[in-house]
Amino acid sequence: YFIISENMCILLPRQVWAVSALEAAQFSPLTERITDHKDFRKLLRTRTNVLVIYTKTDKCGEAQLKLLSEVALAMKGLGTIAWVNCGDSDGRKLCKKMKVEPSSESTGVKMLHYKDGTFHIEYTRPVTFKSLVAFLMDPTGDPLWEENPEAKDITHIGTEEDLRQLLKKEERPIFIMFYAPWCPVCKQMQPVFQQAATNTRGTYVLAGMNVHPAEFDGLKQEYNIKAYPTFCYFEKGKFLYNYENYDATAKDIVDWMKSPLPPQPEVPEVPWPETDSAVHHLTNDTFDTFLDEHPFALVMFYAPWCGHCKKMKPEYDEAAKLLNKDNDSPGVLAAVDATVHRALGERYNIPGFPTLKYFENGEDKYTLADLRTKDEITEWLDNPQAPPPPEPSWEDKPSSVIHLRAENFHEALKKKKHTLVMFYAPWCPHSKEAIPHFTAAAEVLKEDRKVSFAAVDCTEGHNSDMCGQEGVEAYPTFNCYNYGKFAEKYSGERRVSGK
Repeated sequence: YFIISENMCILLPRQVWAVSALEAAQFSPLTERITDHKDFRKLLRTRTNVLVIYTKTDKCGEAQLKLLSEVALAMKGLGTIAWVNCGDSDGRKLCKKMKVEPSSESTGVKMLHYKDGTFHIEYTRPVTFKSLVAFLMDPTGDPLWEENPEAKDITHIGTEEDLRQLLKKEERPIFIMFYAPWCPVCKQMQPVFQQAATNTRGTYVLAGMNVHPAEFDGLKQEYNIKAYPTFCYFEKGKFLYNYENYDATAKDIVDWMKSPLPPQPEVPEVPWPETDSAVHHLTNDTFDTFLDEHPFALVMFYAPWCGHCKKMKPEYDEAAKLLNKDNDSPGVLAAVDATVHRALGERYNIPGFPTLKYFENGEDKYTLADLRTKDEITEWLDNPQAPPPPEPSWEDKPSSVIHLRAENFHEALKKKKHTLVMFYAPWCPHSKEAIPHFTAAAEVLKEDRKVSFAAVDCTEGHNSDMCGQEGVEAYPTFNCYNYGKFAEKYSGERRVSGK
């Protein structure tokens, strides 16, 4: 009889057997044994998430089958485990038809995943309960952090109880990265954190814990985890400080742990009008007089908190040094803080920040979207031209996305069991980037009567107040609704296949 070892099937006496491979597969009735090609094709047609274990004989793969029977129970309704024994006559025919040769593997076992009716990928991740479940929950997602060999010096925390035990028993200082697997900044910092763990091995404990699942909501509240990653430093089980340098190197982290301090308060930013700026900063009271005195003026309407405005300010300042001090200048540069001088923002219907408007003899002549650098600004002012006509709005383009307004928002959502709503601003670069993916996802699921995709332009009409009521604090924001009732925020990847 054969039993699986780490690297091969080994011939052993009958007495070492506790459970046969077939009995292991039957440990969970959810593990399906397949011998017929028609049954196999039917399985793939009716199930969208199938992991198939092919074994050289009915004895090879016992350990995997036992484990997979547990996985099948955990994945009930979410994924399917199937077994094909390539060692019997029927199974051999099926394996040959599927062009699968488990005998070519040192273990006599091969695991293949099928998604939406077709082969997807060979399973090569660790054969552990946690890894298998994580894979079946998200077959296209990244491997677990602990599966990375370079993360061997990280203490990976799986449960709240594991965390409590670590804090209670560990004498060394503990530095924990609370993260979410999909979080881009987390992925960016993991290699740095890994290196820091290796560099401090034996002196400090660097740990990682995925706290994105809802089961950790209490823990997130306890440690004030409102964004990913959140870094917490502990000594003798007591939380002391957060760490907030998200551009840190491994050396930065090691140096900080040698002398940990709480995050230092940010130095308040000096308002733009109070800096040494050549730009003319206008107010509600000075705006009209300024335009009367300057027949050709380019005005930037901005918000101090706007990242794109901050990025543009140095370029605008440099252009102003050339244009505002030259008697032969083709125009002057001015700026308005539209969050302070709101009357001007409303008067010119400013949709977002930054917005550049060109005034000629006091007349609002052009709104310019593409001027961002010093050279672009100075070249355009040398020869002012009307900008090209704007592209059709998202709402005007045919798609399977429903465009909603405050007036019909709640009634429309009640008609579908599941609705994913994208709250956006037309001027927002992140919104623009997400739109094609969101539109494509809506097209993929357009035949599903229970699902709909909707969008709300938060800059239009009364939508702004409604977006605030729905918890929209940034663009784009994605909310999931169940028959009109808020269910959860979507925080996965902004791609067609996002989970």
